[in-house]
Amino acid sequence: MNMSMPRWERKARIFLCVLGLCLSVYALHVELSKERNPDYRAMCDLGESVSCSKVFTSRWGRGFGLVQFFFDQDSLLNQPNSVLGIIFYTLQMGSGLSLSKKAAMFLVFSSWVSVAGSLYLASILAFVLGDFCMVCVSTYIVNFALLFTNLKRRGAIEGLKEKAG
Repeated sequence: MNMSMPRWERKARIFLCVLGLCLSVYALHVELSKERNPDYRAMCDLGESVSCSKVFTSRWGRGFGLVQFFFDQDSLLNQPNSVLGIIFYTLQMGSGLSLSKKAAMFLVFSSWVSVAGSLYLASILAFVLGDFCMVCVSTYIVNFALLFTNLKRRGAIEGLKEKAG
């Protein structure tokens, strides 16, 4: 069976994944720069309550603030959230090349996980840290847009398979 996805879906996925990768790489750069030099001021640090570096270097900036309860803070498993983002967007881009039903299910499942993580981190941002992080919020928007794109793809693949079957 020869299937193809709408052109918008491919373009949207590439745009969103590249944007997510850029945001994640920038977040990692800010975190590492701040760790090396406490006086480092990132472009996204606009004020006391609008500071991405404050957020990235908080305990919630690594392993969602949860991994440290199960492993040492210096554990290889306690990676910056930005590293997890780099992995996620790379997997989204790669899996998006496949038009299989399994790939579509993986894309949707991993998007739901990313949206759950986004909601969790957004609540930490608003209610615990009391900060506004432009990079973080941009990442949350990318994650929601990827979920929408992936749900559309899954629906299209299921529709095409039903018509063919």
